[in-house]
Amino acid sequence: MSESRVKPERDGDMQAMAERPGWVRPNTKAVNLALQGGGAHGAFTWGVIDQLLEDGRISFEAISGTSAGAMNAVVIADGMLRGGPEAAREALHDFWYAVSVDGAKNPVKRNPINWFLGDWSLDNSPSYLFFDVFTRMVSPYEVNPFNINPLRTLIEDRVEFERLRSCTQTKLFVPATNVHTGRVRVFKTWEMTADAVLASACLPFLFQAIEIEGVPYWDGGYMGNPVLFPFFDSCASADVLLIQINPLERRETPRTAREILNRVNEITFNASLMKEFRAIEFVSRLIESGKLDPAEYTQIKLHRVEDDTALEPLSASSKLNTEWAFFEHLRDVGREAAQRWLDENYEQVGSRSTVDIRALFQ
Repeated sequence: MSESRVKPERDGDMQAMAERPGWVRPNTKAVNLALQGGGAHGAFTWGVIDQLLEDGRISFEAISGTSAGAMNAVVIADGMLRGGPEAAREALHDFWYAVSVDGAKNPVKRNPINWFLGDWSLDNSPSYLFFDVFTRMVSPYEVNPFNINPLRTLIEDRVEFERLRSCTQTKLFVPATNVHTGRVRVFKTWEMTADAVLASACLPFLFQAIEIEGVPYWDGGYMGNPVLFPFFDSCASADVLLIQINPLERRETPRTAREILNRVNEITFNASLMKEFRAIEFVSRLIESGKLDPAEYTQIKLHRVEDDTALEPLSASSKLNTEWAFFEHLRDVGREAAQRWLDENYEQVGSRSTVDIRALFQ
């Protein structure tokens, strides 16, 4: 506990940090971005980042991203290195458009009735229902023996990983789950490859495990969606901005088999995040009570952008919906959520948390 919360050695003072190129730009407030995974719902994160970059008052010292969040993270980072915020915005747009173009070849599509009613889910699509049952009965090693992964081409065509690894001012953290040990491995900036990103996004029912240095990895969401602990001993900023796309709470009890499975998956992929929330809250209480020295321990300031009204009604099947219209919808929802967050919370960034973590455990 104490090792992950010890205040990091500073790389110069905060003014020097602010003058460094890359994330921390002059006259901005620095935060560490935490990007959840969630398939197509990652387009919501695209919208949030797009609005933050356009607004220009927030800089990103580091980014932790899982699965779709990892893809967003490396696309943002590469864009920033090429040409700053505007290039990053353009890179995100181009990446999600490419996903939609590639997804148009996929036979899993919405039922015409869902399309007519404006329902983004695939729940009533015969092709999705067949795909859902098929992937639970047949291993990807059996159905895809040549290990074809369309995400590889998408990410390799849009991110220059050699340039990304050599960047000293960029801090990236991408988790994947070690299949053998069940432990998390966090790939850092200088380790970043297409394989690391694909490992973080490797759902075991869809893809063969990604092997890196002889070790197989599955989706990072099982052990960190996303991971927060790397920020605590690697970053000067104590502000963490979580972009949340997986609901923590639902007020209705799931009844159908699909609803039950979807909720189990949500709980599973949020479990590690809740543990980190509890650790942050515990250390904060110890600091406030005087049991820990604030000169030695960092009090994390947590912030969150979410939109439960827009995201909660979306079924899990919509995470496979790659229609450009759906991505545009999520982008727009994300931009609006980011602007609301800026309007309500920008002044508190750098001074206090805007999320009441204790209320989550009451």
